[in-house]
Amino acid sequence: MQTRVIFPNKFLPYLLLAPQVLVTLVFFYWPGAQALYQSVLREDAFGLKTEFVGLANFAQVLGDPGYLHALRTTVVFSLCTAVLAMGLALLLATSAEKVLRGRAFYRTLLIWPYAVAPAIAGMLWLFMFNPTMGTFAYMLRSAGYGWDPLLKGDQAMLLVVVAAAWKQISYNFLFFVAALQSIPRSLIEAAAIDGARGPKRFWTIVFPLIAPTTFFLLVVNTVYAFFDTFGIIDSVTGGGPAKATETLVYKVYTDGFVNLNLGGSAAQSVILMAIVVALTAFQFRFVERRVHYG
Repeated sequence: MQTRVIFPNKFLPYLLLAPQVLVTLVFFYWPGAQALYQSVLREDAFGLKTEFVGLANFAQVLGDPGYLHALRTTVVFSLCTAVLAMGLALLLATSAEKVLRGRAFYRTLLIWPYAVAPAIAGMLWLFMFNPTMGTFAYMLRSAGYGWDPLLKGDQAMLLVVVAAAWKQISYNFLFFVAALQSIPRSLIEAAAIDGARGPKRFWTIVFPLIAPTTFFLLVVNTVYAFFDTFGIIDSVTGGGPAKATETLVYKVYTDGFVNLNLGGSAAQSVILMAIVVALTAFQFRFVERRVHYG
C-alpha cells in the first residue's frame, strides 16, 4: 500500500519549488537565451551599434581554422581527462575497499582535492612543474628530460590534463566507492570459491555491476572537461603555447572578452552547447546499450 503526501496548502509545493526554479531561470535559461539572441547580431566593441546578421556569425566561426583547431584540441583534452580521472578513481576506490585500518581517513584524504577551486588546482600544478622554480620540473631536468610546458605544446597539454583529472578524481572516487559497497559480498565470495582470481573477478563480476555508475561518470566527466576546466587552463597556460591548449570554452572567452567579438563568441557558445548535447545524446543512445541495470 502506497501512502500519498498531502500538503496542507495547495500553493506550498509551488512555494518550495520556487527558489530552485528561479535560480534555474536566472542563471541558466536567461543567459542561454541571451547567447542565442546575440549570436545572430553583430555589435561594435562599445555596444553602440547593433546589426542583425542572421547565421553569418555561425558561418564565420565554422569556417575559421582556429576554431577547428580548438575543436580538435578539446576532443583530445576531454578524452584524456575523462579516461585518466575515471581510471585513477576506480583504482583508488578498489584499493580503498582493501584497506582494513584507517579506511575512513584514507577516503577523507582522497576527497579533499574536490574542494579546491579549479584555478587554485591549476596554480598548484603549475608551481610544481614550473620550468624555472618547480620542484618536479627540476627533477625532470636533472633526469635529462627537457621539460618546459610554457614553450612546448605537448607538455602543456599533458600538464593541464593531469591538473584537470586530479581535480575530478575525488568526485569519481565517491561514486565508485558507493557502487562497490552496493555489490553483495556473497557474489564476490562465490566467485572466489569458483576459482576466479583478482583481475578476472573484477572484470567479470565487479565491473559489470558498477557499469551504471561508470556510464553516469562518463557523461559527467565529459561535460566537466568541456566546461568546468576553464579556470585550470586559464591559470596554467592561458591557452598557449601557440594555442596548443586553447579549448572551445577558452576560445569563447578569448573572442568575447579579450577580442570583444561578442556576436562570434555567442555563436561559439551556442555551437559548444549543441556539441555537448549531441555528445551526451550519443552516449545515451549507443554507450548505454552496453550498460545493464540490475
